[in-house]
Amino acid sequence: MQPRPLDRTARARALEMLESTTAQKPLDLLVIGGGVVGTAAALDAATRGLRVGLVEARDLAQGTSSRSSKLIHGGLRYLQMLDFKLVAEALRERNLLMTRTAPHLVRPLPFVFPFTRPLVDRAFIGSGVSLYDGLSLRASRGRDTRPPLHRHMSRKGLSERFPGLDGDKFLGGLEYFDAQVDDARLVLTLARSAHSLGVSVATQTEVTGYIRQAQQSPTATEREVAGVTVKDRETGREFTVHAAETMLAAGAWTGEQQDRAHSSGPGRSPAGLKVLASKGIHITVPAERIQAQERVGLISPTEKSVLFIIPMGRYWAIGTTDTAWHEPVDSPAPTAGDIDYVLAQANAVLHSRLTREDVIGTWAGLRPLLQPVATDEKSSAKISREHTVMRIAPGLSAVAGGKLTTYRSMAEDAVDFVTSERFGPRRSLTAYLPLLGAQGFDQWQRRAHELTAELGLSEEAVDRLLHRYGALLGELLELSEEDPSLLQEVTGAGGYLRAEFVYAARYEGALHLQDLLERRTRLFHEVSDRGLAALDEVADLVSAELGWDGARREGEKRVYIEYVEAYLRAELSTSDAEAARIMREAAPDYLDLTTARAERV
Repeated sequence: MQPRPLDRTARARALEMLESTTAQKPLDLLVIGGGVVGTAAALDAATRGLRVGLVEARDLAQGTSSRSSKLIHGGLRYLQMLDFKLVAEALRERNLLMTRTAPHLVRPLPFVFPFTRPLVDRAFIGSGVSLYDGLSLRASRGRDTRPPLHRHMSRKGLSERFPGLDGDKFLGGLEYFDAQVDDARLVLTLARSAHSLGVSVATQTEVTGYIRQAQQSPTATEREVAGVTVKDRETGREFTVHAAETMLAAGAWTGEQQDRAHSSGPGRSPAGLKVLASKGIHITVPAERIQAQERVGLISPTEKSVLFIIPMGRYWAIGTTDTAWHEPVDSPAPTAGDIDYVLAQANAVLHSRLTREDVIGTWAGLRPLLQPVATDEKSSAKISREHTVMRIAPGLSAVAGGKLTTYRSMAEDAVDFVTSERFGPRRSLTAYLPLLGAQGFDQWQRRAHELTAELGLSEEAVDRLLHRYGALLGELLELSEEDPSLLQEVTGAGGYLRAEFVYAARYEGALHLQDLLERRTRLFHEVSDRGLAALDEVADLVSAELGWDGARREGEKRVYIEYVEAYLRAELSTSDAEAARIMREAAPDYLDLTTARAERV
């Protein structure tokens, strides 16, 4: 797989290809949704030799897929439910990511699990983690690299490993291993890998309707979905995309798209997926506010959810919550109550006392929880505990649920289900195919000390670059050969290099400043001003790459400033309804910028 740039030229070509489809020459598969499952499904289908397109109404990973706990894990809680099959599947996928498909993006992370009842907790929790390790070893069978096994710790050992814990509350604990990932980077890498295998990827391309045609069967009672109408949100242009099969991988937006599909013609189907949204929030605090040995996290059960304290370089991420969300799914944000709850849970286990002044960033994501709608066709759905694939109309299927860790197997299930009847069995290759940046990563790792000297960067900076780009780091360094100043850090950008922003615009599909500051980098969550100090320099760096004139550049900056201001107001709100209203009112109108009306913005 040869890497191909995912830039604005590639997007233009993708739109041209999608518009060129006809009823006589449709796509084999159109995927709707640019999150982890949609991009993975597009990649999976491409490995089977299918002609594939992917459309995303906003940016890649803009929804839940950039707002998770950023963990790749087996799921200890499922052992309590005795769901050994699900845990084994998740551990298999975790180990596959760490050793073959994405070792540059997914790296092991030890967690401490503190005990309040030394005998009972050691017996009960220890036996569960022993089973967890056993399932992990079984999932690693036949591979050279196996994750470390758990170990028990005394009260003193726990205190030494994680000094920031309140030592008076815990009487020992254990340490076990899972893994972490930058979720948005995983999605970007999946999308670019799919693009490199020929998938036409078009972001800011919204599905506005579904086209139907009569089925050939004389007994058919419902017209078949034969494609969609889309709107290019950058230009306002609308056109039709024809596809033999269409797959909804829209996460929390699944219900909205199902309703649109069902209302698009006669023969409305009762089948579908009912997706209930549950909000989970995280906060970030500076690394120096919590004392621990390098790269070790903490997990502890709470009354309502699970507390994670996760190291992320210069800061810690702390979460999470689990509350029903009844507002529009495109505008989740933490409320003051959410933030206070997470702070209280963290302070219940930490020696230091965190306050609102310590919070430098937040994010809120919506978990798509499933309730399948009844259907008379027993074969119309494939349901697992974590995800479901369902035929909701002829030619149209939906996949939803699941979790970040099992995205690959979920995508494989979905493509099997959607395509096997029409195209026959075709083997998925995604369990064997390294994502872009994975192949050759170990050679780049061995050069880490050499790169530190060559580039004049710190060991920390080189390690961060290697685990963001893997073997694709060579592409980024080529930019610095053109302009050595690109190896300098952007002022106020928390250590990000100037080259990383140029690279995001040239190779990674970024179209707007929010794409750059919230997903290609994580400045929105990593620095207390949410990236405002870096705004001018970043805008100047990418203007030529993205074809912006002066008015467009100023318009993009104003849109981002308004987004930050709205989010900060939402963090002070007292209800989900208030937070959602604030965020919806601040939603950017990029069409307004594109059509040269930036002065009004």
